[in-house]
Amino acid sequence: MTVLIDPPHWPGPRGLMWSHLVSDTSHAELHDFAVRLGVPARAFDRDHYDVPEGVHARAVSLGAHAVSSRELLRRLIDAGLRRRKVHGPPS
Repeated sequence: MTVLIDPPHWPGPRGLMWSHLVSDTSHAELHDFAVRLGVPARAFDRDHYDVPEGVHARAVSLGAHAVSSRELLRRLIDAGLRRRKVHGPPS
């Protein structure tokens, strides 16, 4: 099991900084970890969960590996689990 979390340095709702939580093994593993962490399903976005800064330490204590954002993205791509946002034609 390898769940990864990057530093909470992405600005988001409610004035909080946010992290990305991913798995470099499977989305099923990621969803299972998110349930254990108490992260709601609505926080899932294509290939990752957005989690607020207050969740970072708990994720690490449950076994997530703290890595840089660059490392997180590289490992997600290398695992073939990256799901890019699909942009439609301009309207």
